[in-house]
Amino acid sequence: MATHLASVLWKRTSADFAYDTYNRAHEVRFKGGAIVLRASAAPAFKGDADRVDPEEAFVGSLSSCHMLTFLAICARKRLTVDRYQDEAEGHLEKGSNRKLQMTRVTLRPRVVFAPGTEVDATTLAEIHHRAHEECFIANSVKTDVAVEPQS
Repeated sequence: MATHLASVLWKRTSADFAYDTYNRAHEVRFKGGAIVLRASAAPAFKGDADRVDPEEAFVGSLSSCHMLTFLAICARKRLTVDRYQDEAEGHLEKGSNRKLQMTRVTLRPRVVFAPGTEVDATTLAEIHHRAHEECFIANSVKTDVAVEPQS
């Protein structure tokens, strides 16, 4: 249906190429290089804390996709959203196969509807459930993704 492209560019900057000393900093480029994300490994894996690591990008991707799906559902229902904020949290842990994996991601969206837009807790939960069911990224991973709307 659609193709999405990303380019990753890494170049050695260290004199040697030993595990403890090679650089992890790299760029992830989108839109033919028009958008550049400064990335690295997580600090626990000798990466640069001032750059986005793949685990953070994974959590952000799930959060962003859920939000975009939620907004689309609300727009179709003519429920005007003024603000959406999420403090998503992902956990890198050993899975049942003893390999590191993102085992859990919890989304904590806070939604503010426009004045005059009334949405009860049951309807809000139903919209979040549907957004999760329709989120392209959540449908693409085996990670358990929980949605815990915050008020």
